[in-house]
Amino acid sequence: MHYLTVSLSHKNSDIQTREKFTYTDDEKEGCLKRLVQSPSISEAILLATCNRMEIYVCCSDIEDALNHIMTLLTFKGGLSAEYLKETAEIVDDSSAIHHLFAVASSIDSMVVGETQIAGQLKDAFRFAHDRGYAAKKMSRALSHAFKCAAKVRNHTDISSKPVSVASVAISQIKTKVDALSSKKALVIGVGEMSEICAKHLVSDGVDTYITNRTKQKAETLANECHAKVYDFGNLDKAVNEFDIIFTATSASYPIITNELIENVDFKRFWFDLAVPRDIDIEPREDIYLFVVDDIQEIVEMNRADREQYVRQAHGIVGRSVVEFFEWLDALNVEPIIKEIYKKADKSVDEEMQRALKKGFIPKEYEYEAKKMAHQAIKRFLHDMTKKMREASHEAKSDTVTGAMQYILNEEHDNIPDQYKHHLKKD
Repeated sequence: MHYLTVSLSHKNSDIQTREKFTYTDDEKEGCLKRLVQSPSISEAILLATCNRMEIYVCCSDIEDALNHIMTLLTFKGGLSAEYLKETAEIVDDSSAIHHLFAVASSIDSMVVGETQIAGQLKDAFRFAHDRGYAAKKMSRALSHAFKCAAKVRNHTDISSKPVSVASVAISQIKTKVDALSSKKALVIGVGEMSEICAKHLVSDGVDTYITNRTKQKAETLANECHAKVYDFGNLDKAVNEFDIIFTATSASYPIITNELIENVDFKRFWFDLAVPRDIDIEPREDIYLFVVDDIQEIVEMNRADREQYVRQAHGIVGRSVVEFFEWLDALNVEPIIKEIYKKADKSVDEEMQRALKKGFIPKEYEYEAKKMAHQAIKRFLHDMTKKMREASHEAKSDTVTGAMQYILNEEHDNIPDQYKHHLKKD
């Protein structure tokens, strides 16, 4: 079994590419369903955020699984498999686990130390797991990823000042707008980023409104943030009324376009945190438009401030990856040990029946003789199995377990497939 990851993120692709790979819940489920239809893929997770689209799979054949994934992404994004292979980060086995742990720990994020990614990753796993597309193997990897993330948070100061794409956008507006409290702001959408933006704006004394297609959701968030509600049906008026607009919806097409814009006598500041983008307009001098990829300069400053913590975090991630595979190796050796004892017990039973049949042991001594034989076997195997468990934590573990499998099973068919090693045949 192998782990395989295909990642399109802020590190290797621009927003125009990433917005081709956004998914509604129905589309996510459809993608996961098609992923596991490959005979090489047993489990899959799809993570889609404003900064990344990643597919994590457990597979039996890396090349076949990758070709299947590329075919699906080609149809989804309308891009060639060759382009996607050149652009995407494609990693397998230990590198795939390292990538997963780094993502969970937020050191792979555009904003290092941001607080949203762990929740987004948990949601992605829960979505796949609840629908039967992720099971034991992915659960093991994700469980250790979140443990690693906890270690990074607890042993470094990387998240000492929690940040997010939304909070970076807020800090950006403070550098652009004088007398912020005198402005009027509209937040479009009711997701986590919208909530962060609204709370920041309200705390800074900005007259803040929230709008959403579902008015009840807008009212709920407005009550939580002490903001006001704006009618979504009047969005065409809002674009010419508000000084500041934040938008982070899940719309599959732009909701603000050139046709809605009128000339006004004040400067407008628009922040589009959605992928795909909510705002599609021609550049204008009277509108400052900020999109997700525009935070790169701030991101570099953030990374420089946290460089020491990032180095510490990478060390924790590296050690956590090693520990994860040591743990997997320990799982591998246990079925083999169980098989050894099972075969030993079977041999005792067969010899006991032969001894009774030949008259070597009186029938009335059968229980005591069998008990003594079992104890002798356990004593003999104790040191051997102890060394096998110890070896499972060393680099030679694959060699040890593979050799034991070969010795124990002529046809190699008594150990579950997930624990088998690839043995060369003559």
